[in-house]
Amino acid sequence: MKQYYANGTRLEMEQINKEEAIVLIPLGALEQHGNQAPLGTDYFIANTMAQRIFDQFEDTFPLLVFPTIPIGLSTEHKHFCGSITYKPMTYYAMLYDICASLAHHGFQKVVLLVCHGGNAPTAQMISREIRSDFGMNVFVLQSGAFDDPRVQATISKGNTFDFHGGEMETSMVMAIDENLVHLETCEKGHIKNQAFETHLSWLGEDFVTEDGKPIGIGGDPSGATKEKGEIIFQVSVEHLIDALRQIRQFH
Repeated sequence: MKQYYANGTRLEMEQINKEEAIVLIPLGALEQHGNQAPLGTDYFIANTMAQRIFDQFEDTFPLLVFPTIPIGLSTEHKHFCGSITYKPMTYYAMLYDICASLAHHGFQKVVLLVCHGGNAPTAQMISREIRSDFGMNVFVLQSGAFDDPRVQATISKGNTFDFHGGEMETSMVMAIDENLVHLETCEKGHIKNQAFETHLSWLGEDFVTEDGKPIGIGGDPSGATKEKGEIIFQVSVEHLIDALRQIRQFH
């Protein structure tokens, strides 16, 4: 039966079928998302995505929603004011210890829900290492279905490159709480170099305004709306529910 992990008692945890239960751990971040969106964008999206998944599943689905991890690996944004990051090995150790604790209690399936791209490489390493060390299956899912045609259709005409802190992410925050977004302050982010074409790991400073000021976002967020954010959430949750049903059948 579905429940929030933190709401369970010790006795309830003892009684859970650990072979069947899926522990969903949303991975957020606390980092800059341009002038217009809050530092907690990825945390808010992660938390809301997990809540919407929980709400749409039937009561009998064996889902345990773990508390959202609010801080992640945000090296690429650390020079922008307000951004907070773990060091890579600190973040790895934190996730490893959480998964090791779950394995110690007998859980067999964990899903790391990546809601910040910078967390993905560490999540993939954790998946392999935990499976090798404990035999527990750690699945990695991306939270946003940004490549789905229905989501791509929300991007405003002329906004040819929508990336970090852009129109889609800003729309998702507006779907959570419009008061968190200040579109009147937004600026468009342009790529200043060939980092992407040359397969160089990008930094926030690679994205600048028209006058060359580092802005750390990609594209033009000015077309963001609450309605667009709702579409992105609905499509993304649809994809994630399908993936979680497949994970339930994995043996």
